[in-house]
Amino acid sequence: MLKIALCVKQVPDTTDIRWTENNTIQREGVESVINPYDVYAAEFALKIKEQLKDVEITVFTMGPNQATDMLRKLLAIGCDRAVLISDRKFAGADTYATGKTISAAIKTELPDFDLIVCGQFAVDGDTAQTGPCIAEFLNIAQVTYTQKFEKVDKKSIELKRILENGIERVKTTYPALICVLEGKFEPRRPTINGIKFASKQEIRVCDAQIIGLEPEQVGLKGSPTYVSRAFRNMSNHNAQKFELSTEESVKLLDEKIKSLEVKNA
Repeated sequence: MLKIALCVKQVPDTTDIRWTENNTIQREGVESVINPYDVYAAEFALKIKEQLKDVEITVFTMGPNQATDMLRKLLAIGCDRAVLISDRKFAGADTYATGKTISAAIKTELPDFDLIVCGQFAVDGDTAQTGPCIAEFLNIAQVTYTQKFEKVDKKSIELKRILENGIERVKTTYPALICVLEGKFEPRRPTINGIKFASKQEIRVCDAQIIGLEPEQVGLKGSPTYVSRAFRNMSNHNAQKFELSTEESVKLLDEKIKSLEVKNA
């Protein structure tokens, strides 16, 4: 059996972002959604399951108890098990502390994993660091910026990566971690049988003690970086509308550019 650890994250609704006194994003009690890139990571893992059949997907997420709703939705679309990594000591974790915590949970709950699948980015931070941190803590190979897999079997997987200067195709054996980009497919929806299955499954909850980490290693205390200031970006653009011919538009743009050059000289 091929064992996949699917790492997902709950992110705040962008219309309801709140900050803690430490300038970290408040997650408990705030309306949240599954990180969009993790939706495609889930689909990536489920497509592997469809192709190889003998595959088990365990979903891991770190967050407050409200994240169980998201985990059940993932169970409803075809994942097999779910683990919630939850402890007040985990609050305020940066990407380093988050990577350490999730990797410790995977070692505890799924020590014989073959593949870890994550979204490339999280829309509430956009650092793309958590996945690589997990791979480093577990000392396994990692493949980032992955669009899709082209071949997969019980020993290795061939992947298509999208880079700034082109496309790269790579092959890696297991164990390995893959960070997934947005795909060119429509994510699946839960079925009635899937919803029934999800409602009956136990969500395994792991705290710091269960995964073997001390309070100084996790959360704000275990984070080497911190947010010194947090604020909403306020833009104030004065837009103007012109109905002009092509020649008149070119002339107007030229005048505007020259005026800006003079102003900034």
